[in-house]
Amino acid sequence: MDKTVPSLADAIAPIGDGAVVMIAGFGGSGAPVELIHALIDKGPKNLTVINNNAGNGHVGIAAMIEQGMVSKIVCSFPRSSDPVAFNTAFTAGTLELEVVPQGTLAERIRAAGAGIPAFYTATSYGTELAEGKPVEEFDGKHYVRERWLRADFALIKADTADTMGNLTYRMAGRNFNPIMAMAADCTIVQATRIVEPGGIPPEQVVTPGIFTDRIVEIAAPVQEETLIREGAVYP
Repeated sequence: MDKTVPSLADAIAPIGDGAVVMIAGFGGSGAPVELIHALIDKGPKNLTVINNNAGNGHVGIAAMIEQGMVSKIVCSFPRSSDPVAFNTAFTAGTLELEVVPQGTLAERIRAAGAGIPAFYTATSYGTELAEGKPVEEFDGKHYVRERWLRADFALIKADTADTMGNLTYRMAGRNFNPIMAMAADCTIVQATRIVEPGGIPPEQVVTPGIFTDRIVEIAAPVQEETLIREGAVYP
């Protein structure tokens, strides 16, 4: 039941070419930067990345795009504060983009974790985002059918984990982390602190250990915004 691994390289070892990878975070809040950079070091190609945005600067997801690792990104905000990596790849035609409204993105992920293959939402009806999708009318209003969104792997940032995989999050860093942990076949976690079983009060557990597969301790995680302000480039 001990799900801890000794290093970042061990944590991301199962991720290979062609994988679908969910990466948690709302901007830099809750983003598992160390896991992302370890994945860059490994260098798998042709990845599909699911995230709230398409990265900023030259670190994190943006660095993955610059390294030619990402063939498709599914997100709500492809252009954020410093989207140079996305702009370059998308303009060059090397990166496919699927834009999903933020609430719909969260619900598609949550639905996958709950075992719900599809649902209806009024969001995007009558827009280009609804083209090709089934539409039905309920009580005089039109709704678009959306499919669940699953992944082979999820990269998660937790505040505290126990060795069995139970997780807590710090403030807004929670964001997409819990639902992504439920929607992936293999959930890989970096935690600021790892404690023994019982070290997290049961009522404080947000993500139960059943949804966690691999955990690595990163005692002093970096913040994406700090790296960008310092002009960091990875690798």
